Parts: sequence; C-alpha cells; structure tokens
Amino acid sequence: MQIIKTTCRAFVAVSMTVLGLFSTLSSTHAQTPADVLVVGQIAEPKSLDPAAVTAVNDFRILVNIYEGLVRYKPGTLEVAPALAESWEISEDGTEYTFRLREGISFHDGAPFNAEAVKFNFDRMLNEDHPYHKTGPFPLAFFFSAVQKTTAVDALTVKFSLNEPYAPFLSNLAYPTGLLVSPEAVKEHGEDVGRHPTGTGPFKFVEWISNERVVVDRNDEYWGEAAGVNAVVFRPITDANTRVAEMLAGGIDMMVEVPPTALSQFQSDEFTIKEQAGPHVWFLILNAKEGPFADKRVRQAANYAINKEALVNDVLEGTAAVAAGPTPPAFAWAYNKELAPYPYDPEKAKALLAEAGVEGAELTFFVTEGGSGMLDPVSMGTAIQADLAAVGLDVKIETYEWNTFLGEVNPGLEGKADLAEMAWMTNDPDTLPYLALRTDAWPEKGGFNSGYYSNVKVDELLEQARTSTSQDERAKLYREMQSIVQEDAPWVFVANWKQNAVTNDRVKSFDLEPSFLLHLQNVTKN
Repeated sequence: MQIIKTTCRAFVAVSMTVLGLFSTLSSTHAQTPADVLVVGQIAEPKSLDPAAVTAVNDFRILVNIYEGLVRYKPGTLEVAPALAESWEISEDGTEYTFRLREGISFHDGAPFNAEAVKFNFDRMLNEDHPYHKTGPFPLAFFFSAVQKTTAVDALTVKFSLNEPYAPFLSNLAYPTGLLVSPEAVKEHGEDVGRHPTGTGPFKFVEWISNERVVVDRNDEYWGEAAGVNAVVFRPITDANTRVAEMLAGGIDMMVEVPPTALSQFQSDEFTIKEQAGPHVWFLILNAKEGPFADKRVRQAANYAINKEALVNDVLEGTAAVAAGPTPPAFAWAYNKELAPYPYDPEKAKALLAEAGVEGAELTFFVTEGGSGMLDPVSMGTAIQADLAAVGLDVKIETYEWNTFLGEVNPGLEGKADLAEMAWMTNDPDTLPYLALRTDAWPEKGGFNSGYYSNVKVDELLEQARTSTSQDERAKLYREMQSIVQEDAPWVFVANWKQNAVTNDRVKSFDLEPSFLLHLQNVTKN
C-alpha cells in the first residue's frame, strides 16, 4: 500500500510540473523548470517494451527506465556489471553464470531476482511461455543460442547455450537485454509497452501519444540517485521545429541536430556534443526483383551516388564516407583495405547499359526522420538527382518513421526498389547477421529487407559468432566485408558522428559510443 501512495504522490507532483511546463512554453521565450529535463526526440516511440522495439529513438527512453544484467562501461562499448555484480563463463563458452545484486526491486515493488531474469528470457525465447504473445520480439535472435535459462538460487542465474556465442555479453548490454517486471507483464499483457516497469534510475509516469513521455526520479533506486526530478521526452518529428524549440528554450536537449543547423548553436548559451560510434547509413537495394536483382546495377548505384558530396555538402562534414557494411568504430574487425566506391557516373552508365536497364523506373522509400537517419529527405533528394543523372527514373515515397519501418522491415518485394536505412550496432556480428544473411529474410524473422543471399557470407557469419578467438573473428568479418562490398546489396553511404545540443543550464551530459542516452548523471540549474 505504501508503494501505491508513493507512486500516486510522484505522479501528481510530476504531472503538475509538466502542466506548468507546457503553460510556460506558451510564453515568447520559454524556460523549462529547473528540476525537469525536457528532451526533443526525433519521433514518437513505437513501444516502451525493450523486447519489442529496434529503434534507437525508443532505446533512448528505455535505458533510463530499465536495466540489464550488464551495461556498457561509460564512454566505451566494453561490458560492465549492472544488475549482475559478477559472472563466470565456462571453458567451452557455453555456460554463463551471473551473480545478481541483492535487495533490488522493480518500480512496482516486485522483487528483482533470478526468477525474474528467467521470466524475461523465457518470455522472449519460448513460444509455449504463457506471456510469449506479449511480443513481437524482433531482436530475439540476439539470444537464439540460449538453450535454457536456470534460476540456480534467488541471486544466481545460469544461461546454457547450444554453442559458443561470442557476442552474448555485448548483446545482454544492448537494450534488448533490459529486464521488465514480470508482474507488469502479467498485469498488462500485450499492452505492457504502454506501462514500462523496470529497475532503473527513472520510473514511468505517463505517455501521451504524440505529445510526451514523462519519467520521474526513482527515489528508491539501488545506485546513485538521478540528478533531475523528472525527464520529459517530447517527440518533435520535424527537424526545423526541433531546432526552433531548442533556440526558443522549449526543450533543454536536442538529439540528432541537422548538420545545417549546428552553426546556430555556436554560442555560450549552448553546448554541442559529438561522439563517433558504430553507425552505418545505407540504401537497401531490392536484390530479389527488379533492376537491382542484377549485381551490375547494384554496383552502378554505388558508383552513381556522390557520397563525398553528401557527406560534405548535405551533412556538413559530420560523417565519413562508408566503405562497406562494418563501421570503422569496430577497429578490431574493420577491413581497412577496403576503399569506398568512387564517384564515377560514367562507369555507372556503362554498367547500366551492360545490364540493359537504362531509363529504368525505380521506387525509393524515404523517411521524414528517424533513428540515426541523418538528414533523410535532403539525402534522398540528392540521391534521386544522382541516379537521374545516370539515366534512372526515381520516384520518392516519403513516410513518417514508424510507418516507414512498417513498410521497409517486412521486405521491399512488390513495394520498392530501394530504401534508406541506418543502424547503430553493438558488435560487428549484429548488423550483417540481422540484415545480410539468407536466413534473415523478413519471412524468416530477420531484417534482410532486400533479400540478399550469398552462401559464403552466411558461412563466414556463422563461423565468426561461434569462435572464441577475437583474432579469428576479425579475419572472418574482414573477408565477409570484402564479399559484401563486391556484391553491393546496399549502397554504402556514410558513417555518422552522432550529435546533440544542450542549453547552458544542463550539466554532466555526455553522448555514448553506444548511441544510448543515459540521463542519470545529468543535472540542471
């Protein structure tokens, strides 16, 4: 009963603060309350169930409400303890045993223990679990090697794998590994994504669609208390509107600042943050049907698009031209011998003529904005012009981010020839395994929306993820990159440096290489 009373008081307090906030924002020059951090997000979240989403836009909220067994060490992609205080790995790499922290509760008062961990992974992985239908679980493949999860005792949980799986710890640190209160799942069922309940430094208060998500400081948090009383995440899909709100004081922090707008924040009133990370911005090409079923046409698209101009003129130098499917942030696995496709429209024309597709009509899916999508409309328009210059007739169809994902993720077959996409990943295994394997075609549960298939690539990826030697993994990934670059299932466009801007009232904020938005240590005066 005491928990309910405390939650109600917190809800009333934060709701009144938010009402006051939006009243304040109606003034000519807004100033948000000192104890409330207002973040301008790029889109409305799809869900607040960590097992059900893939977008960094949603992850930025989730990592403040939930926690996993492990997390990324600040400033790195190295794995560090979180809800688990330690772990052991068997010599053969098939058993991971975690010792959990004692005395932690979920926001609804349910105990965090080994049974709660088991519930989360069984729910995601076992089709016969009573709450499996609360999904979907699009990144469940991160844990497909898990054969069994065992609650050894109240504070010890063991994962038994069917084979060694090198990315396992890194995947546990990714938002898909965040842990939800079993009691919340049982109470809310398929609607649990609207009632997020974790163990994190902030607890959920309200979600008003297309207006705001509000989280309150968790005063019973097991670790260091959050630095602000509440955070308001506001979805502002139009980049120009986000910029205007930031300049006017309607928001305290803005993520993914359009490159052309960065100069507007070059003053003592604002702080610009940049952080390189494992990001790839690319075009998915429909390799199953239409012109791009021919490798020569896919290569022609890579030659036709002036990626240097996109990076320097559209993105204002905030990215580097990509050479392949693996970002250079994964230095140990990156193939430095690969050079990006050069801009060569004449070679593109020759390849198109050789393939007999001059003047082909193409449908191009573009999003208005979304996770790591840089400046998607401007990028799409420039790409359309480059393809037109080599004789391709490109029609753009533009969609809001979540609608865009609903069109692209199920596959381009019968709908489009190419589509924008971006991924921020945690391990060199993640993106190619999810989006380039034959078994990752959409109907098989993956995100290979262009239906690319190469048996050798499939073999290399399977070998790399089961190797216990990082040197061996690196060799396999580098070979994979060479093959994929030659096959050109994508146009490899850019590796981006993420950015954010804060006003001068926000302190102790840093971007992370993981592209996640941890706000626990942020303060505001």
